[in-house]
Amino acid sequence: MREGDHSSRAADASPVIKKIISGGQTGADRAALDFAIYYNISHGGWCPKGRLAEDGTIERRYQLQETSSKSYPQRTEKNVKNSDGTVIFAGRLTGGSKKTAELATKHGKPWIHLHAGSYDAPEKLLAFIRTNKIETLNVAGARASKESDIYNFVKQTLEEAFLPRPKAGTWIGGPGEG
Repeated sequence: MREGDHSSRAADASPVIKKIISGGQTGADRAALDFAIYYNISHGGWCPKGRLAEDGTIERRYQLQETSSKSYPQRTEKNVKNSDGTVIFAGRLTGGSKKTAELATKHGKPWIHLHAGSYDAPEKLLAFIRTNKIETLNVAGARASKESDIYNFVKQTLEEAFLPRPKAGTWIGGPGEG
């Protein structure tokens, strides 16, 4: 593996996922985009005109296209429509997260809501992806100012879903181990 090339880590990132898209907001959106960049998974999506986010201008390293307006709902709808399905990471479905679920339903797109209290969130995400044959996954959810731990929850869920660790009892140790 070349230095800085983490693609082999994501070789089993999913039996299906080819691209992760998001709107670039702080929190859930950025965690998904950072995950995709780190593991060399294709990424993109739509963001509001001016690359608007709560912390200022969205960095250019995120390969996002700008919508014609500064409206968050416009970018949300484009991301929903341009994906095969959406995962919403948020404690509760309110505000933009609720709007995302409504738009997914309106456009007949599958969606799943995961939160930090979700039992087996990585397994639920993988089952959702497999069941719905999702190749382009839209990741949406809470912004950092609403849920301070959302970035870490999304990152951990994606890593555990797409980069699973060996199950307990499957590790084979060397001489004198175990």
